[in-house]
Amino acid sequence: MIDNHIEKKPSIGDAFPKITVETTYGKKTLPDDYRGKWLILFSHPGDFTPVCTTEFVAFEQLYPKFRERQTELLGLSIDQVQPHMKWTEWIEQHLHIPITFPIIADPLGTVANKLGMIHSAQHTKTVRGVYIIDDKGIIRAIFFYPAEVGRNLHEIYRTLYALQTADQYHVALPADWPHNSIIGNKGMIPPPSDVQEKNKRIQQAEAGEINCFDWWFCYKDIGN
Repeated sequence: MIDNHIEKKPSIGDAFPKITVETTYGKKTLPDDYRGKWLILFSHPGDFTPVCTTEFVAFEQLYPKFRERQTELLGLSIDQVQPHMKWTEWIEQHLHIPITFPIIADPLGTVANKLGMIHSAQHTKTVRGVYIIDDKGIIRAIFFYPAEVGRNLHEIYRTLYALQTADQYHVALPADWPHNSIIGNKGMIPPPSDVQEKNKRIQQAEAGEINCFDWWFCYKDIGN
């Protein structure tokens, strides 16, 4: 029997739900306070844990590159503000990396539950979740990693870069972009939806405007 009272978790393409949260940098309202910028919201199982510590250092080290793409970072775990601050103080003192992005304090798990960041096997701990939210407050990508495996920060950055590029040039992007083994850093033109568009693709390919392996598999330079 389906429980119709279970709250739907946000999915790719949904508007990020409006939430007011307490963070190490004060109160913030999501996604409103980040409107006009992209946001990477990520959860971690807990403060003062080794894998999470390496992740926070890695996020901070890539923070300048995220900011170059008009993107902010925001952490979250089921801890209070004071443990967050003590942990980031420890990181700065012992690993010499100041954590300069905010961390949400979610001691009751309210935000984490709303976003599906607590999985049954974890009980009361947040998994390693990642939400990429665009400058209009729309969820564009979601990742979940298990507790025992740290995140690949370069893949998170690559996904952000790819999403922004796809938006800019109205293309799709291939596996391992921008280093795809077939078309390199080029963008893929979505397949035509009717005969007229198919014929137009063929004409564009014959004129050298685009490249095609076939009319349904076309690509073009996108200036990257």
